[in-house]
Amino acid sequence: MYSLEQILTNHFARTPAMQAQDVYKLLFQAALGSEHAVDDEKSVRVWLARELIEMGTGPDDPLLDPISPDGQILRVHLRPYLRSGKDLEILLQAFIRTGSEWRASTETLKAYGGQAAHQLQAGTGSIRPEDFEAYFADMEKQGFPAVHHSVEYTRLYRPAYRVVASQFLEAI
Repeated sequence: MYSLEQILTNHFARTPAMQAQDVYKLLFQAALGSEHAVDDEKSVRVWLARELIEMGTGPDDPLLDPISPDGQILRVHLRPYLRSGKDLEILLQAFIRTGSEWRASTETLKAYGGQAAHQLQAGTGSIRPEDFEAYFADMEKQGFPAVHHSVEYTRLYRPAYRVVASQFLEAI
């Protein structure tokens, strides 16, 4: 079990250039899993194969990165996953199952947004609280769409991961 405060503090320590968009993406994934990213198995396989070829080097991310306070949703970082020699098919199936079986909640996302705003007000991270609140409010007006990482985050940290429910990774 983790608090959202611990999760955000950890992410700001590892990726201090996070923007409001990146915090929203983290909260979105923690609350909604990967349902937005799973259209069909073939496209998910092609996306993973392409990302593995193009991801190059990156930061020293943990293999398993819990992003929800209950520990049920994780980012599984691809670089350490590959180095560990674990089966990509297990990860792929966990990702697909998360997208199709995880019961997402926009109410949870709203609660996470409020907690993150409070934490930013307290001085965690480099994002101005009002910038995050405005961004989050805009996303809510749009029906909480999925977003990409910010350009700055992508340039600096080269993210490469899959969001999965821990229950589908028992084999790991």
